[in-house]
This record gives sequence, C-alpha cells and structure tokens, in this order.
Amino acid sequence: MLLTRKGEVEQVVVGNAHKLELPDIGRARAGQVRLRGLRLVHTHLKSEPLTRDDLTDLALLRLDLVAAIGVRPDGLPGVLHFGHLVPANGDGSYWRTETLPSVHGPQPDLAATLSALEDELAQGAAGRQVSGRERAVLVGVALDGQRTRAEASLTELRELARTAGVEVLDAVLQMRREPDPRYLIGRGKLEELNLRSMQLGADLLVFDRDLSPSQSRHIAEETSLKVLDRTQLILDIFAQRAQSADGKLQVELAQLKYLLPRLAQSDDSLSRLAGGIGGRGPGETKLEIDRRRVRDRIAHLERRIEQLSRERQVRRGRRERRELPVVSIVGYTNAGKSTLLNALTNSQVLVENKLFATLDPSSRRLRFPEEREVIITDTVGFIRDLPPDLMNAFRATLEELDDASLLLHVVDASDPAHDAQVETVEEILGTLGLLSKPRILVWNKADRIDSELVQTLVRTRGGVAISAVSGQGLETLLQKADRTLFAEGASVELGALVAPLRRPERDAGTEEVAVPSPGAAAVGG
Repeated sequence: MLLTRKGEVEQVVVGNAHKLELPDIGRARAGQVRLRGLRLVHTHLKSEPLTRDDLTDLALLRLDLVAAIGVRPDGLPGVLHFGHLVPANGDGSYWRTETLPSVHGPQPDLAATLSALEDELAQGAAGRQVSGRERAVLVGVALDGQRTRAEASLTELRELARTAGVEVLDAVLQMRREPDPRYLIGRGKLEELNLRSMQLGADLLVFDRDLSPSQSRHIAEETSLKVLDRTQLILDIFAQRAQSADGKLQVELAQLKYLLPRLAQSDDSLSRLAGGIGGRGPGETKLEIDRRRVRDRIAHLERRIEQLSRERQVRRGRRERRELPVVSIVGYTNAGKSTLLNALTNSQVLVENKLFATLDPSSRRLRFPEEREVIITDTVGFIRDLPPDLMNAFRATLEELDDASLLLHVVDASDPAHDAQVETVEEILGTLGLLSKPRILVWNKADRIDSELVQTLVRTRGGVAISAVSGQGLETLLQKADRTLFAEGASVELGALVAPLRRPERDAGTEEVAVPSPGAAAVGG
C-alpha cells in the first residue's frame, strides 16, 4: 500500500512473491526540495530485509519511507524493516534502515525526522539558487589497461567544466572491458550514479567520452538529468569565449554539425505532417523540416567561412610580398601561449588560467635590428580528442599556420601529463600537414619545477626552457628563433625588447614592436 502522511490509503498494489509493480506515480524524481509525501508498506514473505530495489525506489521516487512487514510461519505479521533517506553526508550513505522485532511493538515517530530532512534539502536548494551555477557529476570510463589515461582525462574534464562555469560535485570512474552500447557505463553504475547525483543535488551529468544520440537519450530517460558529453562541453566553452565574427561562425557550424544527427526525438510533434492548402499529401514531417533547415544553415555558414578564408589569404599575400617571416605559437590549451606572446611583445592579450582562453588568433609585429621584421601569432590551443567537427570548423583559422616560417610549440613543463600533451599536439600538426615546418619545443613554466628536471627535459627532448611570467629563458628562446629564421649568427642578441610602438598597420592587421640594439631595456621592462 501507498499511504499518505495522514495515514490514508492512496494506492493498493497486488504483486507476487518475487516482484511488485508500483503504479505510475511519476517515476521521474519528484524534486530536490520536498519528499513525495507517501509511504510504501509491503510484505516480505520470507521476512528478509529491505532489498536494493526497495531502497532505490525510496530514493528515486522521493518517498517518505519504505517499510517491509515480514510474515511469520503461522501467516501473521512479524518483523518490521523500514528505511528513510538521509541528507548528504561524509560516508556517502543515501538512506538509513532499521529493524523492529515485531510490527505490533512500539514504533518511532518519524514525523520530526522527515520534517528535518526536508528542511536540510530546502537549505541545499536555496544555496544552489544563490550560486546560479549548474552542478555536475563527471563520469569517466576506463577500458582495459587505460586507467591512468582515463584518470588524466577525467582531471582535464574537471578543468573543462570549471572553464565552462560548471560546479563539479563529484567524479566517477568505472573500469570496463568495453563500453555499454545502451548507457556507456553499466546499468548498476548508472543506478548508483543516479542516487549519488540525487543526494548531492546535481542537475547535470558530464561524460568524458562522446555519447551516441541513443546513449544520451537513454541515460537522460533513466536519470531525469541533463546529459552532456565531452564534445558538447567543449562546444559550449567555445560558444562562450568566441569574440570575433569569424570565431562565432565557426562555433555555430560545429554545433550544428553535432546537432544534426541528434535531431531525432520521441516528441509526438515531430511526426505531424504539414497540413493546410499546399501542404496536403505526404508532405514533410516536422523532423525533416528541422533537418533541412539545419543543413541549409550549415551550407550558408560554410560559404561565409570560405569567404572569410579568402580574405585572410589576401592579407597573407600582403605579408608574403613584404617577405615577413611568420612565427606561430602553438601548443596544448592552457600551456601559456598568450602569456608568452605578451612577454615577447609587451602586449595585453587576454590571459586566464582556463582552458581555451584564446579562440581568436592574435598577431603582433616584431622589428629586429638591421630592419628585419617578423609576425608573431597566437593560436587556439589544442586538446586531446578534439571534436572532429570543431577541428574542421576551425581549420580556416588554422590555415594561418600554413604560412608560418617557424612554430613555437609551447609545453607546460609543470604538468605531469606533458608527454601526452606533446604527442597530442604533434598528432594534430600532422593532421594539418605541418610536421615539415621548423619547430622549437618551448618548455614553459620551468620556474614551477626542479631545475634538474628542467635540464633533463632540455637535454633529452631538446628545445628551450622558459618562464613566460618571470622572463626566464626568453633571451635564449629568441636567439634560437633568430638562428632558425635567418642565417646562422646573422643577428645580435634579441633579449632587449621595448613596449609596442603603436604604428597603424592598415594592411597586415598587426601591432608593431621594435627590438632595438642590445642593452636598451631588460626583458619585460
């Protein structure tokens, strides 16, 4: 029976010795603030304690209480098992269960307990409303032999979530031989995840792997939560941070390409046929109309991006006529590329300790002694498992790298996963056909790690160790760049930089920075 708080019988349900089918009282969760106001009382013919199914129904249906009355050998009521929810706590328990020897004995009055529980739930909900941020549980899957990689990827997902403005409540990692085709994770783990998110007050699940449209739909149906995968999270970050018209077009294109195969929904409105005069007959379903509109928008965006690409080619042609070498800064996201650009040119390019702080390329012009000039550009950061649609959308922006005379591959030397990050960037450069370009490995943030480890990195992997913040190693980096770009020993030391000379640059779209003779100023002065 389902009883109200007044003791009135709301529903009577008849099952068998093995299973009880509850009526549809809203299988989705009842809310985060109040309980359902119903108590489920049923029998266990063998007097066994509350089952996992009993307790799961208690949590997901937000019942006040679940009670199981045991049956004695003579058929009369006997032992009483009952359980109720508890607030979020340190030991991770979701409920508390108790057992009384007889249903006829004294029973505790749980009215005060349930009232206190609802008060705590209401306080938690009020705190979430004040913060205004979405609260998420992160989910990762480690296949056989990939636990270390999966843990590093989950840590990176946490940083992506922070950049997107999401409050991370917990992170869950499951070991599996292969992904579950329906839920990605196992059914049992999904149930546990559902309970955990309910207790923590999460309203969002973020998966570290890309979900198929059916997986995303099934997980959302089972949990009644908003579900995102890694690609959606990255697209959201790009949408938040894109500033230029070019960048916004590229982000919208990537979002639409991601959305197109996911338009199929179980909404009845999508199966209606267009009616009325001129719309009779087979016509188009609403879903087909939506897909056609998305495809038309994709085609329009691709044409617009191609036009902008041609405009960039004109600007690059002007540079080529001037025979200005281009130095492009590439690397993993949040490796310090924009900080390095600012340090070399004394500029004020946006710098934040977040992933993908830079989406729109920035260019500055450096004037070296002997009237030599170079263009130095900052580019969007790379990341492992970069969504293919996003890669294709930003390919137009990355075309700037084709004209680079030198690539400065910036690596965060203090990151334990720097080897994997270097490999990721090299793979992407290979995809773009840029591995033949001269490259200098720049070990940034060298001031954060032991000096012996820095020396070992440079000795075994090559490159230059620097700190873009303190200016350490910048002179050595510039000397090596100068030797690579120009004839061996053709230039004096390049360590002396001054503030940008704000000269108008009508055709190149860059700011000019003069590099006078040595000794005029200290690095960053």
